Amino acid sequence: MAMTDAVHMHAALSLARRGLGQTAPNPSVGCVIVKDGRVVGRGTTAPGGRPHAEVVALNAAGEAARGATAYVTLEPCSFAGKSGACTEALISAGIKRVVVGATDPHPKVNGAGIARLRAAGIEVTEGVLRAECEAVTEGFAMVQRLGRPLVRLKLATTLDGRIATAKGESQWITGPEARRAVHAMRGRHDAVLAGVGTVLADDPELTCRLDGFRAAPLVRIVVDSHLRTPLLSKLVRGAAQHPLWILHRDGADKLRAKALESVGVKLIQLPPSTIGVDLVAGMQALAKHGLTRVMVEGGASIASSMLRARLVDRLSWFHAPAVMGGDGWPGAQAFGITKLEDMPRFRAVSRQQWGQDVLTNFRKVV
Repeated sequence: MAMTDAVHMHAALSLARRGLGQTAPNPSVGCVIVKDGRVVGRGTTAPGGRPHAEVVALNAAGEAARGATAYVTLEPCSFAGKSGACTEALISAGIKRVVVGATDPHPKVNGAGIARLRAAGIEVTEGVLRAECEAVTEGFAMVQRLGRPLVRLKLATTLDGRIATAKGESQWITGPEARRAVHAMRGRHDAVLAGVGTVLADDPELTCRLDGFRAAPLVRIVVDSHLRTPLLSKLVRGAAQHPLWILHRDGADKLRAKALESVGVKLIQLPPSTIGVDLVAGMQALAKHGLTRVMVEGGASIASSMLRARLVDRLSWFHAPAVMGGDGWPGAQAFGITKLEDMPRFRAVSRQQWGQDVLTNFRKVV
């Protein structure tokens, strides 16, 4: 791999990361166009997924794109969809060379975009910073492979794993720096999900409250089997500005359902299970509604339910430097583990200090 290719792909990756959480159902892609050693165009997938990064960068480059090299974090699409194929845009613009980070996992692309470019006489270099590029598009890839979005569980506990005192006091275990980091984390996901227990106890907003951090509104999701979410809750009152979806089971009160829908709440009915709703079906439904990255917050109940269902792909755990003891509420409720070999396992991939608190990010071991 040429050093110059790595430098420009790093720049494209920075652009792609800016769009995380705002481009669903499409992946966030970055594109940099370089001619004679000078950057002549840059692009990120626009909020909502259109236009694609290549089109944005080509428009910025104009005539300077002819004979240039395009660095793209994800293989250019080769089918029209709702707009023209990016491969055709690159060919028409006279691009001479395309450097690709990751192959597009979409079944209609998956190498076809690269093949189309080569058939048109364009030189293609593949796999530059592949792992980093795949990490940016992992939610989109998971929808293609598994039919569900990437799920990140966020926990904030004491050193001994407690989220509240015996009397239920929980605000705030972590400090302001960690809470700000959580808002940034929300902003890099398509949606944030909580259980109805958290809604009833804390009346949260579940928004990204960092000025200028993201353009697209964050979808808020509540797992609420029987539609107990209060009509006067902050979530419901803010549904016109920030989308609110509720995952519920059949048999919910029809008048309550009608009242929620009348103020803009989207209701998604799921098959019943022995513990509320079928969360696997719930995640599949969210993918069908266009989500690729979901962040799970809330209490011990939703955490244990997601872990029990083996749906947690990434775990972000904030530890406050304090010990509460066994009479505090645990970060996850019991979920039926009787043998060590049955525990969900994760490996640490990064650690960060936020004020006095430590964030450790984990990846599921498969």
